[in-house]
Amino acid sequence: MPVKAQTRWGYLALGVALLLFFGLLYAWSIFRAPLALAFPSWTMQALSLTFSISMISFCIGGFAGGRLLSRFGVRVALIIVAGMLLIGFFGVSRLPVDEPEASLIMLNIFYGVFCGGGVGIGYNAVISTAMKWFTDKPGVASGILMTGFGIGGIVLGGAASAFIDASGIFSAFLVLAAVVPVVVLAASFFMKAPAACALPKMSGGADSAKKEAREDEKALSPAQMLRTPHFWIYFCYGVSAGAGGLLVINNAAGVASAFGLPPVMGLIVSVFNGFGRILYGFMFDRFGRRVSMAVNSAGLLMSGLILLAGAFSSAGALIFAGIALIGLSYGAGPPMASAVVARYFGQRFYPANFGLMNFMLIPAALIGPLISEALMAASGGRYNSTFVMIIALSGLAFFFTFLMNKCDKEEKRRSEAILTSTG
Repeated sequence: MPVKAQTRWGYLALGVALLLFFGLLYAWSIFRAPLALAFPSWTMQALSLTFSISMISFCIGGFAGGRLLSRFGVRVALIIVAGMLLIGFFGVSRLPVDEPEASLIMLNIFYGVFCGGGVGIGYNAVISTAMKWFTDKPGVASGILMTGFGIGGIVLGGAASAFIDASGIFSAFLVLAAVVPVVVLAASFFMKAPAACALPKMSGGADSAKKEAREDEKALSPAQMLRTPHFWIYFCYGVSAGAGGLLVINNAAGVASAFGLPPVMGLIVSVFNGFGRILYGFMFDRFGRRVSMAVNSAGLLMSGLILLAGAFSSAGALIFAGIALIGLSYGAGPPMASAVVARYFGQRFYPANFGLMNFMLIPAALIGPLISEALMAASGGRYNSTFVMIIALSGLAFFFTFLMNKCDKEEKRRSEAILTSTG
């Protein structure tokens, strides 16, 4: 029987709550400083590697989560996530302080692989399941969900930071090992996908059901998706726009302080990152992929221009505005990628396809910070060349937007030609 409309919003709210906890993965900066104090021989580069490992494991876990979800369902996937996070957080809480070299390897395994991979599995499982309740509003649903993930590091990271100050880093990880897996395990008994009979009424009746059935027939498997130009063009677009944002996001507090602003002002990027996820989700549903990509590319361009103007004029207000725009632009990436996968490649293989699309985070996360560090070193610590690079990457984003539009036109032309010949 069709479910009440408000029921699906309950599943969306549960998804947001889970993603808040998963977003703790992005609170690495809160954990990094106390770990460096506990292990003075560890370098910042070594600790940065741990975060990179967690991001790579996150992407691999996302793809694995798509497979697990398709085969076993969301409950089994979340039970596995709870187990991985229990092992990861508890393992970090037991790092031997008197064996720094062994502890660093253990940190990479427990936090990098188990926590990163577990969060990746959970991220895909929650988003893919919740999105099935919103086939009529993929942009809005994904935007709201990913806002939870984006601000998790701020909302729960603040509490974690206060606990670390009071009780120490290892006690904090022990508490996380006790709390987070229990929350995920409890949620596994409530989170579920809709039955097929529940969807027609929510999505617009019998006509919508027929439309969804036709779209399901056109759904592409991961192997088929990888052979389409749409996938690779959007993948490259995501890398370009993501790397452009990470040029600043990687060191937003440093950018703010370099121009006379309090370092805490750099956190504004996280606030606008969350806001951007909702904004671009609504935009995608209301105006479509073409407008959303173009507006986001323009936003990245404007942020680079404003930051460059602020650098030349030493105007803190312009730097603040540029950082805010960067956060808004970077926040557009996750909900747009989710909605593009759903619209272009269908719902049947969505979990696996979404997991593959998320691999664009790896080159973006490597390219952005690497370019930023190289430009900073070459310019003697000045940010002007970094801001110019943001403008250049926005040009690449515009280029891939143009290619995506061209592909759409060619596909439409082929479809019309086929209809004409068969008619």
